[in-house]
Amino acid sequence: MKKYCKLIVPVALAGIMTIPQNTFAGNPDRAGQAGATELLINPWARSSGWAGANTAGAKGLEAMFLNVAGTAFTRKTELLFARTQWLKGTDININTFGLTQRVGETGAIGLTIMSMDFGDIPITTTENPEGGLGTYSPQFMNIGVSYAKGFSDNIYGGITLKVVTEKTANVSARGVCFDAGIQYIAGKHDQIKFGIALKNVGPRMKFSGDGLSFKTPVPASTNGSNVMTVEHRSASFELPSLLNIGAGYDFYLKKDSASMKTHRITAMGTYTSNSFSKDEYKFGLEYGWKNMLMVRAGYTYEKGLWNKDERTTVFTGPSAGFTVEIPFGKNKSTFGLDYSYRATNPFNGTHSFGARVNL
Repeated sequence: MKKYCKLIVPVALAGIMTIPQNTFAGNPDRAGQAGATELLINPWARSSGWAGANTAGAKGLEAMFLNVAGTAFTRKTELLFARTQWLKGTDININTFGLTQRVGETGAIGLTIMSMDFGDIPITTTENPEGGLGTYSPQFMNIGVSYAKGFSDNIYGGITLKVVTEKTANVSARGVCFDAGIQYIAGKHDQIKFGIALKNVGPRMKFSGDGLSFKTPVPASTNGSNVMTVEHRSASFELPSLLNIGAGYDFYLKKDSASMKTHRITAMGTYTSNSFSKDEYKFGLEYGWKNMLMVRAGYTYEKGLWNKDERTTVFTGPSAGFTVEIPFGKNKSTFGLDYSYRATNPFNGTHSFGARVNL
């Protein structure tokens, strides 16, 4: 049985790699044609600090966003809370909660809930363009449930099912999609890492609700007392599917023992092939001291980024962050604080804060 399990991941990897290239080729001509783009937002402070370049090396709960295979490294139980000030100055905040739990010898299940807070927006109409009619607040929420497993000492795989909800006062859309990922770890000290992840694959979404209808007099009505309800047709839209391919390497400057590596520098790189926007190249470096203090930086490049007239993203490329991980208890549990900054123009950047408990 173990032999068949070991074959599953290579076969799945080969299947992903043989998907027609035009399905996941960066296509700026299709920009704006996909919806639910909040699926592309990384709400976690640790991985966003080095530009999300660690597709091949993400471990624990945060791996649910980059490469779900990494959640198989959950030691026992991990809890994570994060808050992101999205494009500071817009008053948009993102609140995220996550939980992963070890099941069996090599498996792990996970749950994430991400909610976007747009604040209170004034209600306006054609007759009242200045407002004064109250406020409303859109609700965007993504809920993900995952399972990951180690198939051997080197190969890990996982899958995530996500439910997407977008809602205003009288219009809403709901959809589902899935992620799948594989990680391969090699080397004497597990320092060589490869990873591939397929994200946001699912059926089209469509808005519906009373907000798409209006009342109008029945044609040929003599006194206008007869009215009927007319509903606008809403076009369906696709989800922002993408493919991540990454690699990384750990450099240990001082090896105290097989289990304690005091000084570590990790280099990571990820190529992201977007279906509805330009492809991205992500690079990151992280320095770690005894897994207690980690400092990282990253850079995301896409075509036209350095030309002001061709740049089509608010992000300018650089990102940075740090983590402080404090051990406690007899079971080697830890409490960590994370922070990351992503540079933007315009606005004043994106700031993410996280607190985690790893039992």
